[in-house]
This record gives sequence, structure tokens and C-alpha cells, in this order.
Amino acid sequence: MRLLWLVPAVTGVCLLAQQDTTFSTDVNVVNIFATVHDKKDKPVSNLAKDDFTLSEDGHQQTIRYFSRESDLPLTLGLLVDTSQSQAGVLEDEKDASDRFLDQVLRPDKDRTFVIHFDHETELLQDLTSSLPDLHKSIDQMHLADDARPQMRRQGGGPNSDPTQGRQGRIAGTVLYDAIFLASDELMKPLKGRKALILLTDGVDNGSKESLYSAIQSAQRSGVIVYSIYFTDRPAESNRVGSVFGPMGGMGGMGRRGGMGRPGGGGGRYPGAQSRTDGKKILEQISRETGGGFFEVTKKESISDIYTRIQDELRNQYSIGYVSDQAANGASFRHIVLTAKKSGLTVQAPEGYYPVPAPPAPSEPPHR
Repeated sequence: MRLLWLVPAVTGVCLLAQQDTTFSTDVNVVNIFATVHDKKDKPVSNLAKDDFTLSEDGHQQTIRYFSRESDLPLTLGLLVDTSQSQAGVLEDEKDASDRFLDQVLRPDKDRTFVIHFDHETELLQDLTSSLPDLHKSIDQMHLADDARPQMRRQGGGPNSDPTQGRQGRIAGTVLYDAIFLASDELMKPLKGRKALILLTDGVDNGSKESLYSAIQSAQRSGVIVYSIYFTDRPAESNRVGSVFGPMGGMGGMGRRGGMGRPGGGGGRYPGAQSRTDGKKILEQISRETGGGFFEVTKKESISDIYTRIQDELRNQYSIGYVSDQAANGASFRHIVLTAKKSGLTVQAPEGYYPVPAPPAPSEPPHR
């Protein structure tokens, strides 16, 4: 029997699946985490399995495993934009992040890593449960003009249109690279609940990766992305760059749904050169990975938003089903999870990429 982790499920679900000898090796057990909100956008935590309906690629699925999760270990990645566009808000982001980790991180269960990005992506703190180490890494964040060693990836890919910053340093923002690297290199090998928190204005003008590949990497790694839109600039100043950038080297992957048609999975729109809105980009990233989008305003501070994210993480449902499609193929599979009761909104990943089962071991050669 083969387990497919969309957003990895609780251990109890795994054990149930492994003990069911009626499953064949080409069966997918798909598990997702979901959050439900009422009309006032408050998390709803008292629903049962029969309160949901679920379909995959238009085919109704039977929910076989269900639990309300608030205590499952969490792996969290904090990704903070330190480009010059964040000069006026960086200190607020750092202060709120410190408080959020104090409230959310359980040293005996959870682990966190910290990345900041501008014209390159830098891992400030690898996975740890140590709050002092995390606070130290957040304190080390600084704007792009400060000298520092390069630890991850230099910008300048197909999305790039960098300009020279002060002191001759390159200006730019590699948001998509940061998501890709955090998901693919740090999150993908891990199991359990996995989430990224982005603090940025959503503008990318330097990544090697496209928006499509950034979203796809999160989906393949079972990562939920929470986006916090935070900027001190006028909204129009965020409208720079291209949604996906040139698709050279991507094999046309950004055109899954065809020109202008929803395709789902790793981006819904073609790779045409068009003006972007950072807010819409972040909304798309969070929507397609099953996370939430938030905007810092005069009425809602970044601390308020962190409290809302904390509430969501503590009021998730773990939902598992046996897909009626075999565990093969590489195309994106759409999931639609809804609540039967009116007035409720379900926040869940839009789908997953199946992972083929490993080949059976070959017979040893006869001597």
C-alpha cells in the first residue's frame, strides 16, 4: 500500500491505512488539512465527517479518515522580504514575528526555520525548536544594502529586471525563488503539518523560478502558504514586472490550463508578459496551496494577523480519502472540499500531484 501525502496526515491515519490489507499497491490515500470559517471569518472547529463533501477531478470521494487537529506537530517556515520596498515596515515585521513564535511554537513538538530574501535568498536559521536561536535570526534581518554572505541563490533569472542599489549592490526581490527553495529543499523531505508564512509586498523582479514553479513546489511538498501583504508604498507602485516572466526553460509548464482558461495547480494563468499586482499574486499563492491571505491595514495590524493565523493552525481538520484514481500519472488532480452547512467557507488545497509508486525490487541474478 502506498501513501500519498498532500498535506501529511496524523499518525493514526497512517496506521489505519497501513493495516488495511484490502488496499493494493496502486491505491492513493490522500490526506489534506482544511480550515473552515463562518460568516464572520472565524474558525469553526465543531464539524464532523458527515458535514463535508469531497470530490477529485469531478468524482465524488468518500471521506474515510477524519479528525480535528490542534495538537499535531507543526513545521513552520518564516520567509521575510528584506528588499528596499520593505524599508518602512521591516522592524514591525520583526517585532511581530518574535511575538508570534513565542505564542505558537511548542519547543517539545514544533520546529521553525527563518529565511529572508531580496536579490538573493538566505537561510538565517535552519529547522530548530530553540526560541532563542529563532529570535537571534530574526534580529539579524536587515535590508538588502547591508553586506552579508550569500547562502542560497543569487537572483537574475528569467523574471529578473534588477537595478543597481546603493553601494553598487543589485536590487531585486526573489520571492518565487524563496518559496521554491523553502518548499523543495527544506519542507519536501518532512512529514506532518507544514506551513510557510510570507511577509512581503508580493512583487518579484529577480527570481530564476516562475510563479508557477513556486506554487507547484509547495503543492508537491504538501506545504500550506499563509501570505501577509505588508507595504508602506502606494498600491500602484506594486504593479511592476510579469506574472510568470518568460517561460524559457520551463517546457511550457505555465500554460497548463491553456490561454486564459483556468488550469489549476501551480498557477492558473499563462506566462504572458503582463503587469502584476503583488496583492493578487499572494492571494493566488495562498488560495492554491490551501493557506490564507491577509493584509496589514490601519484596522488590522500584523500582530492581529498573526493571532488569526495562530487560530487557524489550532483549528484544522485532517481529512483522508482513498482516491478512485490509481497512484500513477503526473497531471494535477483537482480537489473540491465543501461544507454542507450554509454560510461556511472551507479553506483547503486546490489539489495535488500524484507521486508514482516506486518500482518493485528486481530479482537477484541467478548464479
